[in-house]
Amino acid sequence: MLSKIAAALQLNLPFFDAPPAVKLGERSAWLDGRPVTYQLRRSKRKTIGFVIDEKGLTVTIPRWLTLKELETALQDKARWINLKLIEWQRFQELQLQSAIRWEHGGEIRFMGEALRLRLDPSVQGVQRQGHELAVGLQHKASTEQIRDRVHGWLQAQAKTHFAQRIDHYATLLGRAPTRWGLSSARTRWGSCGADGAVRLNWRLIHHQPDLIDYVIAHELAHLKELNHGPRFWKTVEQLFPAYQQARGRLREIREPSETLS
Repeated sequence: MLSKIAAALQLNLPFFDAPPAVKLGERSAWLDGRPVTYQLRRSKRKTIGFVIDEKGLTVTIPRWLTLKELETALQDKARWINLKLIEWQRFQELQLQSAIRWEHGGEIRFMGEALRLRLDPSVQGVQRQGHELAVGLQHKASTEQIRDRVHGWLQAQAKTHFAQRIDHYATLLGRAPTRWGLSSARTRWGSCGADGAVRLNWRLIHHQPDLIDYVIAHELAHLKELNHGPRFWKTVEQLFPAYQQARGRLREIREPSETLS
């Protein structure tokens, strides 16, 4: 559930033609046994939009919508809304627990291992030294300086490691991406376009090698099946037999929205 994390979750419902009868602003509803507070907005759209992000639930409605129709739409999606609100709560709790202290003695995750940050001006650039990550900066360096230096190192490591694993799975598949690159997206671990271009979130480098492999196998499988049908999952299984276990673990650390496409 870790790692645009604040990306919204959008769901459209059919438009109902009716006279205006809904008060905007903060409202509450009893959804599937839980009280839920939400922000209600009106727009020119012709569908009801549900957005769940760090601010909670926001419902955007067409100009002409009755209270009864709004309540019906909320009840129809009550289970989905509660599930996503719970996922956001879990995610925010994990963010607090795993917030990186960008300072001497802070800790980062690299391929599933904990590395302690050590600021040392005698070091050239950034170097891994056992269970430490030595960063060539003074102890008084700013948070931004430390973060930028370490992020640069992590992205370089990601590029090298991902390239090796892409070659491995492309050989197994018999097909390679037309091109690939790193992504900084907050809502996806990876993506594969219809043109065969693959993008991988560099933050995957924080996680265990098998989770990285699963995402790469997943995206390369789209080179044969640009969907999530049975043949797609069969291809994933051929490339990465333990995909179900890895997929389940990745869901525990991912953002609440879908992260693979």
